[in-house]
Amino acid sequence: MFIKKTEKQTVLKPLQVVIGIVERKQTLPILSNVLIEKEAGKIRFTATDLEIQITTTVISQDDDLAPLSITVGGKKLQEILRILPDQSEISIEIKDNKAQIKSNKSRFSLQTLPPQDFPKLSNQLLNPKKILLTQKKLKALLLSIQYAMAQQDVRYYLNGVLLIIESNQLKAVATDGHRLAYNAIGIEGNYEKHEIILPRKAIIELCKLLNDSEEAVEIEFSTQQVKADFSGITLITKVIDGKFPDYERVIPKYTNHLLMNRIQVQQALQRAAILSNEKFRGVRFVLTEKKLTIISSNSEQEEAQEEIEINYHGEAIDIGFNVNYLMDGLNNIEGELATFSFGDPNSSILITTSQIQEFRYVVMPMRI
Repeated sequence: MFIKKTEKQTVLKPLQVVIGIVERKQTLPILSNVLIEKEAGKIRFTATDLEIQITTTVISQDDDLAPLSITVGGKKLQEILRILPDQSEISIEIKDNKAQIKSNKSRFSLQTLPPQDFPKLSNQLLNPKKILLTQKKLKALLLSIQYAMAQQDVRYYLNGVLLIIESNQLKAVATDGHRLAYNAIGIEGNYEKHEIILPRKAIIELCKLLNDSEEAVEIEFSTQQVKADFSGITLITKVIDGKFPDYERVIPKYTNHLLMNRIQVQQALQRAAILSNEKFRGVRFVLTEKKLTIISSNSEQEEAQEEIEINYHGEAIDIGFNVNYLMDGLNNIEGELATFSFGDPNSSILITTSQIQEFRYVVMPMRI
């Protein structure tokens, strides 16, 4: 018997931790599988896509000390366990290269592949540097900027997040070439400057798996690999080899600042977005004396207009932006107020907030 009678959650919970990087269709069939290893008092679950590897371990009450391992279709096993009634007890047995899953009167037989063929990532953390911080701080840092990452951009180094460890700070930058998000947090210690680009998939998994708690996360990093250890989970990822854009040059220094109620602007943008062009998603910001007008229109000659009273006394500005980009920034910061800083009608907009001192969000203008 591979796993004796146990609650379905004992297997389902750790499976859900690693399953995020498993794709159903893979060039290598074994990459659709999860490696499950049983040792004395422990069951370990591992998934990989050859770029990222996630491992988690749970305590087992099984008194069988013989080490055993199988690889089985991750998504299929997850679906089977998820749909079984709550409080179900399951057992898993290996028979004729198949995993026999039993629960009450339900029986499932899943194909397995040899565990020795499972391609675990080799350890490339040679003389790694380490940082220690709370899961809550790291999760908040990544969530505040991850929406600005590119998706499948040919400039592969944009499909991820730049992390900079320097002095007593951990900085994070994401950009897709149209907008850029930057934030930084304090860490213990004093480090020489070190830059790494983590792939998009690793960032998304970290955002999902990290807790909003004061529990620690230990990050080890070298030029080729990064390893994060937290809550019984180990995530190892390759780093993206490439030159990230000079983010400091992109973040403007303006003198034209406008303090506005974040929720009020957010809601006005949501309403204006309804009638914006479905493809380009453009809205116009028209700044005049004491008034901001947000205008959107589409190819059917429909138009939306929102007016917000403001304390503005500078010259009039008429500038276009992608409404989704603006809302992304406002959705991912806290606090009642946000500061909008402007240059001229051809310049980007800078969004900051006093709630997060280091946060910077830059959106490039668009012609409408």
